[in-house]
Amino acid sequence: MIRPSEDQEFYELLSPTALPKASGFLWNEKMMIHVNCRGYVVAQFMQPEPAKYSHAPNLEAKTFMQPEQPYYAHHPGRFLYVKDEESGEVFSAPYEPVREQADQYTFAIGKSSMVWRVECKGIHVEMSLSLPREDALELWRVKVKNLSGAPRKLSIYPYFTVGYMSWMNQSGQYHEDLQAIVCTSITPYQKYQDYSKIKEFSDKTFLIAERKPAAWEVNQEVFEGEGGITMPSGIRDQELLSKGDARYETPAAVLQYRIELAPGEEEAYRFIFGPARDEEQVAQIRSNYLLNTNADGEDGFTAAEREYDRYIREGRGRIEIATPDPDLDNFVNHWLPRQMYYHGQTNRLTTDPQTRNFLQDHMGMSYIKPQTAREAFLIALRQQNANGAMPDGIILHKDAELKYINQVPHTDHCVWLPICLSTYLDETNDYSILEEKVPYADSEETESVFEHINKAMFWLMNDRDERGLNYINQGDWCDPMNMVGYKGKGVSGWLTIATAYAFNVWAGICESSGHPDKAKEFRADAQKTNEVVNQYLWDGEWYARGITDDNVKFGISTDREGRIFINPQGWSMLSGAADQEKQSKLMRAVTEQLETPYGVEKLAPSFTSMREDVGRVTQKHPGSAENGAVYNHAAAFYIYALYTVGEKEDAYRLLRKMIPGPELEDIVQRGQLPVFIPNYYRGAYGQFPRTAGRSSHLFNTGTVPWVYRCLIDGLFGLQGCKEGLQIKPQLPAGWKEASVKRDFRGARLHIVMKKVPGLDAIEVYADDVLVTDGILKDLQPDNEYQVLVNIPDEI
Repeated sequence: MIRPSEDQEFYELLSPTALPKASGFLWNEKMMIHVNCRGYVVAQFMQPEPAKYSHAPNLEAKTFMQPEQPYYAHHPGRFLYVKDEESGEVFSAPYEPVREQADQYTFAIGKSSMVWRVECKGIHVEMSLSLPREDALELWRVKVKNLSGAPRKLSIYPYFTVGYMSWMNQSGQYHEDLQAIVCTSITPYQKYQDYSKIKEFSDKTFLIAERKPAAWEVNQEVFEGEGGITMPSGIRDQELLSKGDARYETPAAVLQYRIELAPGEEEAYRFIFGPARDEEQVAQIRSNYLLNTNADGEDGFTAAEREYDRYIREGRGRIEIATPDPDLDNFVNHWLPRQMYYHGQTNRLTTDPQTRNFLQDHMGMSYIKPQTAREAFLIALRQQNANGAMPDGIILHKDAELKYINQVPHTDHCVWLPICLSTYLDETNDYSILEEKVPYADSEETESVFEHINKAMFWLMNDRDERGLNYINQGDWCDPMNMVGYKGKGVSGWLTIATAYAFNVWAGICESSGHPDKAKEFRADAQKTNEVVNQYLWDGEWYARGITDDNVKFGISTDREGRIFINPQGWSMLSGAADQEKQSKLMRAVTEQLETPYGVEKLAPSFTSMREDVGRVTQKHPGSAENGAVYNHAAAFYIYALYTVGEKEDAYRLLRKMIPGPELEDIVQRGQLPVFIPNYYRGAYGQFPRTAGRSSHLFNTGTVPWVYRCLIDGLFGLQGCKEGLQIKPQLPAGWKEASVKRDFRGARLHIVMKKVPGLDAIEVYADDVLVTDGILKDLQPDNEYQVLVNIPDEI
C-alpha cells in the first residue's frame, strides 16, 4: 500500500482512505502548495506577504499554516469529475468530492511533481502537478484513457476551487479570448492609508485551458445546485454547463469537455491555475506558457516543468548512504535534503522569519548552498543592535515588519549565532567570514563578524540575574512559554545551559581563527555557567526547565504536570554541565518518562490546564505542539547531544523513530508518508494513547538541519574541521557495514565502513594509505577518494 517507486523518484500511496491526510508539498521562491492524497490543497503566494488565490468558502483570518489541518467538503482543492454520458454514472479524481471507490489508485509524491493515477468504471485518469521555477502558478496535466473494450462518451469537468474571495467585491467570468476563467476580487481594507498597499495586489484568480471547452460555469452555487459538491446539479441534470458568471457571488472555475474515446484511446489536457493582477497578465501567461516555443521547440509549459525539476535537484544533499535500513536510505538520500533545501531557499515563505529559525535553516543550507548560508548570516548580523542583542525576527523585504510572535520579546536569539555558524565553518573552512565588516541596526559603527558575535556572547553573559541564570522575558526557544518571566525576574534553565554550550562553541571558533585569549575567556565563563546550572537547576535526577518570576522552580520531580522537559537534559550534555553520573540519571529519566514509540516527548506529563506562571504552552491540547508532543526539533537536539557524548544506541533508536515506518501499522497511526519530518507527532502517550503518534503534517520545522547534523557528525562521523574531514562513525550495533558518498569542500569521497572483529580502534585508509589520526587532510576539489573505515566489532 505504501512504497517508494522502483527508481526512488516518487513515494507512492495506493489508497485514498488508509492515510486520508497523507500529503506532499511543492514550492518555489514565490509560492508554496501543500497537496493531500484526496485532492485538497493549502496554497499561498507572496505579494510580498503570504496571500491565497484559492480560498475557503468563507473569509479566513490570516493565520499560519495549521497543525493537523482539518479538511472538509468545501476545502480548497483541485478535482476532476468524470461523467459517462450514456449511463449517467459519475466519479471524481483524485478521490474527492464524489468519493467513489476506485478500482486502482496511486498518489505519487515526487521531488518536483505530484501525480495521481485513478482507474474507475473502465476509465483511467492521470493528474499531475508541477510548478515553474519563478512564477506563482500551478501547472496541471490531465490525461483520460478508455480502458474498456467499448467506445465511451464522456464529459470531464476540471473543477478548481476559488472560494470566498472578498466581502467587498468578488466576481468571475469566462473570457473566450483568453480561453480562461478569470475571477476578480478586491482585498478588503478599512484605513485609506492601506489602499496604496493593496492596489497592486494580484487579486484575480484564473484557470487557463490549453484546449477550448464545450462549456463552463463560474458560479459555485449554480454549479452545485441541489446536488451539492458530491453530485453537482450542473453535472447530474444538465447536458452542458450553463456558461454562467458570478456577480458578487462565490466564484468557481469549472470547465466541461465532451469527448468520445475508442478502446485504448487517450486525450490529454493542460491547465494553468494561479493569481494575477489583471487580464493583461493572464494573457501574457497564456502566451508565455502555451503559445511561445524556445529554440528546442518546447513551449513554455514543458520548459517550465523541466527547469523546475532542475531547480529542485539543485538541493541535493552532501551524503548518499547505503545501509542495512533501505527505508532510512530512501529518506536520507531523497527527501531529507529536499526539505532542508525548501527551508533555506524560501525562508519558509515569510518576510520576517524568526531569528532562531532563519539561522538554523541556514545552518542546514551550509550543506547544500553554503554561499546562500554565508549571505544569510551577514543579513542577520546587519540587524543586530550595537549592544549585541539580536532582534526577534529578520526583515527580508523593504515593506516587511515584525509580526505575530516576532512582536513578543524572546531571549535566545544570540545563542544560535556561533552554533549555526560552526556548521558553515565545518563544511567550508571559510574563516574569512569572520573578517567581513558588517554594520549594526542602530548604529553607524561597522565591525567584523567576529566582533558582532563577541558582542552577542557578552549580551548573553550580561542578561542574567544575580545567580548567573539567563532571563527568559516572554519566551526562549519555546515560543509559548510566555509568562515565566514577563515581570523581569523569571529565568530559563534551558537558555542558561545553551549559553554555556554557545560559549564553548564560540571558544572553539576563536581558537581556530587565531584568538586564543578570547577562547580562554569564553571557556572559563562556560565552566562558570555550568557550575551555576548544577547549583540551581539540578533536581537530583534531571535538570529543571526554569524558575518563574515568583522564584518557583518548574520542570522538577514534585510537579504534577510538566515534571520533566527534554531540552535541559540534552543541552546539559552538549554544554558539559552534566558529568557522567548526571548523564546516566537524566538519560534514564528521559527513557522512562519521555520516550514513546513515536519518539521522545518535549515534556511530560502534558499540562491539562492553564498554569499561569508558565504561560500559554500549558493551554495547548495535551500532547499537541509544545505541550508534550513528540516535538521533533527538541528531539533532534537531544539526539545530537547523545551522539556528542557517544551514546550511539539511544541516539539511533530515537533518530529512527522520527521517520514514519517501516511497519505499516506505524505509518497508519502517524497518518503520514515518510517524505518529510513534521513539526511534531502527537505525544501525551501515557495520558491519551489513542491519538499519540498522529502527525501534525507541518513540514516547516527547524528539525531537519539538526537531523542532518546527527547523520553527518554523529551516525556516520564525517564532520568537517579546520584540518579536513574527521572520520569517527557511530554505527549502531546491528549494522555490520555501511557505505557513504560524501561531498566535502569540492571533493567526492566513496567511503565503506565495516565492523571488524578483534580490532582495538577505528582504522581509516584513504586510497589504501593509513590515516593515523582519522582526519583526511589536503582534499582537493574535483578529486575522488576511496576510503575504507574499519571499526572494532564491539564498538
